Amino acid sequence: MTFKALLASKPGDAIATHLVDFQDEDLMPGDVTVVIEYSTVNYKDALALSGRSPVIRQFPLIPGIDFAGIVETSSHPGFAAGDRVLVNGWGLSQTHHGGFAQKARVSGDWLVKVPEAFSTQQAMAIGTAGYTAMLSVLALEHGGLSPERGDILVTGASGGAGSVAIALLSGLGYRVIASTGRQEEADYLHELGAAQVIDRRTLSEAGAPIGKERWAGVIDSVGSHTLVNALAQTQYRGVVAAFGLAQGADLPGSVLPFILRNVTLAGIDSVNAPQSARVQAWSRLARDLDVDKLARTTQVVGLAEVPAIAGRVLEGKVRGRTVVDVNA
Repeated sequence: MTFKALLASKPGDAIATHLVDFQDEDLMPGDVTVVIEYSTVNYKDALALSGRSPVIRQFPLIPGIDFAGIVETSSHPGFAAGDRVLVNGWGLSQTHHGGFAQKARVSGDWLVKVPEAFSTQQAMAIGTAGYTAMLSVLALEHGGLSPERGDILVTGASGGAGSVAIALLSGLGYRVIASTGRQEEADYLHELGAAQVIDRRTLSEAGAPIGKERWAGVIDSVGSHTLVNALAQTQYRGVVAAFGLAQGADLPGSVLPFILRNVTLAGIDSVNAPQSARVQAWSRLARDLDVDKLARTTQVVGLAEVPAIAGRVLEGKVRGRTVVDVNA
């Protein structure tokens, strides 16, 4: 039997995508075959589909860095037919067929069992963006932060990772300052738990190498001047978790926050994180994430709509999380 897949090719300089019929023998090697129920569109997926960043390293390839579904067959000792599983990152959408399809075959070492607290749709409403947000919260905690230490700034607040970060932090008792370029989303951000919403332009231009202490910690998805200004205004012994480059991959700043205020800059990698970190993050998501708030962040689309949604993600026009129902 065939199944549907969104296949990316590169006939010239630009990437093209087409819905195609795939068969099991077209799948790549792996010891677990999964019937996919849901995937999701992350910022990295948008970069991949646009060709703006060389995420996809071989063509043709099924994009999609996430999926959740049901194990069909497995020769891996950790998984059996019928298990609900998810995967974030690893080689998906880079060198291995990803989640924008109705079926996948992958290494069982990449998989995590979906926590009982979540449906497969909710797992993809979280997706890599939300899992990365949880890794960032864990980094803040590892650096010694607690709600009593002070405010937490979340940049790129109306995006997927920012939305989940706000929901998590507010649920844990932190006072959250949300930075966004979309002031029309202020009500949405307050509903997720932000105590204050600021304009991203206050952080996005070149600023002083060190400034007034404003927040105890930061979760940053933007990079460049925004990250530098966030660092410059972080309190003594504060912690900044950084994982994004929406503004840029440069870091045009100063060492002063590090050597005068003992600020920690923690890099967050979700793609190759060890299994122990993934299990911890998903366990904490199951415990700490308010699923009602998660539902407010989520829209659901079909496979055919993915390329258009990806374009809107890069334009900053998509709020929260986009789940892909691969059977729609």
